[in-house]
Amino acid sequence: MLVSGRLTGARARAPLLAGLLETWLRRRRTASSYSASSEPSKVRALIYGNHGDPAKVIQLKNLELTAVEGSDVHVRMLAAPVNPSDINMIQGNYGLLPKLPAVGGNEGVGQVVAVGSSVSRLKPGDWVIPASAGLGTWRTEAVFSEETLIGIPKDIPLQSAATLGVNPCTAYRMLVDFEQLQPGDSVIQNASNSGVGQAVIQIASALCLKTINVVRDRPDIQKLTDRLKNLGADYVLTEEELRIPETKTIFKDVPLPRLALNCVGGKSSTELLRHLAPGGTMVTYGGMAKQPVTASVSLLIFKDLRLRGFWLSQWKKNHSSDEFKELILTLCDLIHQGQLTAPACSEVPLQDYQQALEASMKPFVSSKQILIM
Repeated sequence: MLVSGRLTGARARAPLLAGLLETWLRRRRTASSYSASSEPSKVRALIYGNHGDPAKVIQLKNLELTAVEGSDVHVRMLAAPVNPSDINMIQGNYGLLPKLPAVGGNEGVGQVVAVGSSVSRLKPGDWVIPASAGLGTWRTEAVFSEETLIGIPKDIPLQSAATLGVNPCTAYRMLVDFEQLQPGDSVIQNASNSGVGQAVIQIASALCLKTINVVRDRPDIQKLTDRLKNLGADYVLTEEELRIPETKTIFKDVPLPRLALNCVGGKSSTELLRHLAPGGTMVTYGGMAKQPVTASVSLLIFKDLRLRGFWLSQWKKNHSSDEFKELILTLCDLIHQGQLTAPACSEVPLQDYQQALEASMKPFVSSKQILIM
């Protein structure tokens, strides 16, 4: 009877044990698919299925988070800016267009949640930024390939980290790649209150270069002038002031600029050329006025001026990922030394994205819109 009772009890417990075993195996499969203690979660993302007006084509939607395998990295996005290139990409007016539907955003900072078994450079807790454009940073979480990410120090301000990968990189490369400038030399630029313009002012100051900064006239011009001078600007002029003869008195104190940085085009770029030193270079990296760059024949012949273009995405194609990583670390050093800060920013919750998009497209808005996830 005792033996019979034991057999009967074992039969009764068999379904329970089988159920516990299945539950344990299912949990093991879930854990191994993320290669860390990361659970599936609802992802919110700003997505566009067609090119057009960002306010009309961008929608906040839910996405599924894919499992982490091999070289994958699960990233929780912390903050991502709205840049002019993001707007242009959504409108379909950019040199690099992702396959649709696409998640908006080319820049931002995230924190690693989990990594796949073959990931060697990153670990949970690390801060990362995109290694190239088109990654889609306007979302709460994502699973990216390790090669698409670059680790950065966690001890820099969040806004600096979120805006590190585009504008400061563009500013630095333009300052060092086109002219062999020496301490005391000068640089002239338009759109000086833009993200790139503010980075140019600070990096140039760190390199002991003088900057002549041109901006559009506006009601609060003195407030803007004071802010740019606090960043290190030597001179701040409006487009109209640049055209008057009295402006030439500036060059009694500083040498004629050998480098001009143009983000506007049209008449503004022509004025920059007029103030360049013989043999100087104007680098165009944007066209806010949507007007062509016009250079007179006399300036090209008698002053031997050079016209160049710069696009960070092309620079990355021509250089190794290690070189881009070195550039990022150089900029982080400037941040640590207090010589490079983020542009003036307005933090906007992701769900209020319409507010951020509208502000980014308004004239005379000097504050960078940062989406907080």
